[in-house]
Amino acid sequence: MIISDCHLHSSFSSDSNAPLESMVQQAIRLNLKAICMTEHLDYDYPPNSENLTFLLDFDAYKRTLFALREKYQDQIELLFGIEMGLMDYLGDRYKKVADAYPFDFIISSSHLVNGIDPYEPEFFREHGVFKGMQLYFESILKNVENCTQLDYQVYGHLDYAIRYAPEKNASFRFQDYRDIIEEILKKLIRMDKGIEVNSTGLRYGLGHPNPHFDILKCYHDLGGEIISVGSDAHKPEHMAYAFDKVADILLQAGFKHYTLFRAREPYDIPLI
Repeated sequence: MIISDCHLHSSFSSDSNAPLESMVQQAIRLNLKAICMTEHLDYDYPPNSENLTFLLDFDAYKRTLFALREKYQDQIELLFGIEMGLMDYLGDRYKKVADAYPFDFIISSSHLVNGIDPYEPEFFREHGVFKGMQLYFESILKNVENCTQLDYQVYGHLDYAIRYAPEKNASFRFQDYRDIIEEILKKLIRMDKGIEVNSTGLRYGLGHPNPHFDILKCYHDLGGEIISVGSDAHKPEHMAYAFDKVADILLQAGFKHYTLFRAREPYDIPLI
């Protein structure tokens, strides 16, 4: 049973309009025991039609979260996190942020490939699905290799880009990318970093979370044990989405527990 949601965004992220307190209140209604807010920070995100900047007012975010932590301390555990959108040259810049604030949990994610978000239709129009996904995984590998100075705990939604492919995951085959995915996972394991299972893929109609079951199974079979769980909700009604299915998927992949982080230290929570 999954009793915490550790990938959440409020209006402190530029792609959400939800007040942070509304997310806390929904978590209490859902009987979650803990949540971790992971507001977006994507340095050098390019200009876009929606005017999203993915920059973060750190002090206001911390002040609001800590006040809500105290207000709701008898009802839920509220953890302080961040999602950093990596590019291979940004490690030092993100390290300064990580060192400056007492985050409980840091997710590193890849949202950009050569300065383009796969969310934008032009990405797959230019590259096609196979090449686009190959470029996406290559960007993750570069980030893992070049941002070793950053103290993050998990890499988020490892196949994020497939959400936005023309036919979504209809033509995605794990075997097509096995070599590079295994290389990514082996490096993360050697660095004692985990991966996230993100239920948004189920909400997007992929039939699986992000990443795909085959990637989760590969991580497990390679010896990976650190798995965080998040809904990636940007509004209260999407919190803890399909967590019952996520628990079943993790059990089928061989996992017995998932991981919650406090002060960036892992705590295992049984799935059964």
